[in-house]
Amino acid sequence: MAKLLDRVRALMRMRNYSYETEKRYVYWIRRYIGFHNIRNPVEMSVPEVEAFLSHIAVEGRVSASTQNQALAALLFLYRDVLGVDLPWLEKFTPAKKSDYVPVVLTKDEVKQILGHLKGTNRLIADLLYGAGLRLIEALRLRVKDLDFGFKQIIVRSGKGGKDRFTILPTKLIEPLQEQLRIARKLHEADLRRGLGRVEMPFAFERKYPNAQTEWGWQFVFPSSKLSVNARSGNMGRHHVSASSLQKPFKDAVRKSRVPKNASPHALRHSFATHLLQDGYDIRTIQDLLGHKEISTTMIYTHVLQNNRLGVRSPIDA
Repeated sequence: MAKLLDRVRALMRMRNYSYETEKRYVYWIRRYIGFHNIRNPVEMSVPEVEAFLSHIAVEGRVSASTQNQALAALLFLYRDVLGVDLPWLEKFTPAKKSDYVPVVLTKDEVKQILGHLKGTNRLIADLLYGAGLRLIEALRLRVKDLDFGFKQIIVRSGKGGKDRFTILPTKLIEPLQEQLRIARKLHEADLRRGLGRVEMPFAFERKYPNAQTEWGWQFVFPSSKLSVNARSGNMGRHHVSASSLQKPFKDAVRKSRVPKNASPHALRHSFATHLLQDGYDIRTIQDLLGHKEISTTMIYTHVLQNNRLGVRSPIDA
């Protein structure tokens, strides 16, 4: 199995898949093969795939999106890695995602929750709400992605691998500049130790080998600890982890007594909903969020339609 997974990783890296996607695909392929007692995938077909997907859905109780992710991993394994022509797999019906309404906070609730965050966690949370960033997009920001002159943020390789522009709130300019001063001191200290090489996206490391130490490529929110890059094996300073905000945010929600099951992603939902409330058009919000389809952005219009029929309750009469 190890050699097969090495082939999976090599092909994904050649095609510039993100490290997170690589980890998920390898995870599901390993589970699929292990579920069938380490059988060769070439020897398996429709029954084995159906049995595995049913198992993770029923026994594992995974969501429809997780089940579809597992299916995508198996499709990549057969079609791209093994080169096996399995038209049945491409026609495999994805699990139907359930309709849901995102958790959206009121402006007052956002203020209450953010008031319980401090330091870097507060600044990252401010970016999620103030610029509509996903958590991983905020963590992956590089110095060169902040354009203070035009008050905009360049989101590189967002969901779907696309770049986009979003707003850089005036209120966050000074805190971000202070954060850059802190990050620069860390970077300069690393350079003095013969380090300071940051992880580069795609093939930039090969094209521009000296760019790894350049200030513009460093992360805005560098980790306080050095670590070994899982792909290159080089020692460097990665960005802070997602968990560094997730737990403090959960604590902030509890302390604020906001009775909603809100995660950091609720700040992005709130960003979009509040812009709609303020009269901005849906297309502008779509661009800022980086949604491929307008239908994805339209969910925030449903959030605002608390009383679609305009019916007045008899108790209010």
